[in-house]
Amino acid sequence: MAAFPTVKLADCVDLLAGFAFKSQHFTDRPDDIPLVKGENVSQGCILWEISKRWSAADWPNLEKYQLRLGDVVVAMDRPWVPAGLKWAYIRSDDPKALLVQRCSRLRSNTPRLDQDFLRFVIGGPGFESYVIPITTGVNVPHISGKQILDYEFALPPLPVQRRIASILSAYDELIENSRRRIKILEAMARALYRECFVHFRFLGHENHPRVASPLGEIPQGWEVKKLGDIAENFDRMRKPLSKMQRSQLQGEYPYYGAAKVFDYVNDYIFDGEYLLLAEDGSVITPERTPVLQLVNEKFWPNNHTHVLRGKPPFSTHFLYLGLSEVDISPYITGAAQPKITQENMNRIPFFCGPEDLHLEFNRLVEPMIRQSHILQRQVQKLRRTRDLLLPRLLSGQIEVEAA
Repeated sequence: MAAFPTVKLADCVDLLAGFAFKSQHFTDRPDDIPLVKGENVSQGCILWEISKRWSAADWPNLEKYQLRLGDVVVAMDRPWVPAGLKWAYIRSDDPKALLVQRCSRLRSNTPRLDQDFLRFVIGGPGFESYVIPITTGVNVPHISGKQILDYEFALPPLPVQRRIASILSAYDELIENSRRRIKILEAMARALYRECFVHFRFLGHENHPRVASPLGEIPQGWEVKKLGDIAENFDRMRKPLSKMQRSQLQGEYPYYGAAKVFDYVNDYIFDGEYLLLAEDGSVITPERTPVLQLVNEKFWPNNHTHVLRGKPPFSTHFLYLGLSEVDISPYITGAAQPKITQENMNRIPFFCGPEDLHLEFNRLVEPMIRQSHILQRQVQKLRRTRDLLLPRLLSGQIEVEAA
């Protein structure tokens, strides 16, 4: 096995903290410059659609904070959430952008370190495991630039770095292609849901008479039901496993947390299509909707996510699409530890039509959801393979030929 020398990020990386842009001058104009700040740095990508913007006229005066292709970005406030480490890198199809304070930009400052290799160092499990215990602060957990630069990692020769980056980039490209297809399928399903259950423009009923309801006018024959009336809850069957327990039960079945797959174990509790709704911790998205995972497989959930299934004729994907439209903030309790209790969750209202409409909706949406599930499983397998390879490649445990 190759033994690579150990270095600190400080030895080979230039770290820049962002500029203190004044929020009162943020804009939403599409022609202005997107800002990269903690709220839109996700796990390996930037959520451009929720970015605040800055006047494009100031771009030439802010060269120091301009992000360029390959730059790695790490959130310094709340750097880790249950979904994972908040880091990203600038891709070839990303817009030009500016870096905001409490985010750091990492850029290689030596020929010894390949910039593409750097993003796999930051995106690897080693750096994430390093960040979690050193994050300090109660109200706003944070890390410093010095702490980031103190991280130590194995540095292979440059040709080996490039080969490792090439291998791992191939996985990332396949994952990204599948994610794009999932996004398109979900957009199609959401558009159909909105037509039927938000705008009430369902097939053959566009001019249906309207009647009053507690939430405004709805088509005649419809009613407002609560989530607790149309969903089965399986929280009683959840069983959390500690990290040590999971290490002794390694297997093929995903172990789901509030926002993502945390591990794989050798047994499962559920088999089929279920909706997971985050119960505590990170329970709300930047769009103020609940954190949801629609799964259709054999899996084991922990006790940080509610486990739901639709009661016929209300399909589980009807619940998923409906909850994706809900502002969840009124249903959250707790400040230090946000939580969505069963009682509050069960109060969420849904517009519900006649049974035949729901059956027709299910028939139209089901192929989109089925294809999305297939792609999600592909992404899961690709990620797992990549994540197993990554530490072995970075440590030299798996030897590669130089590019």
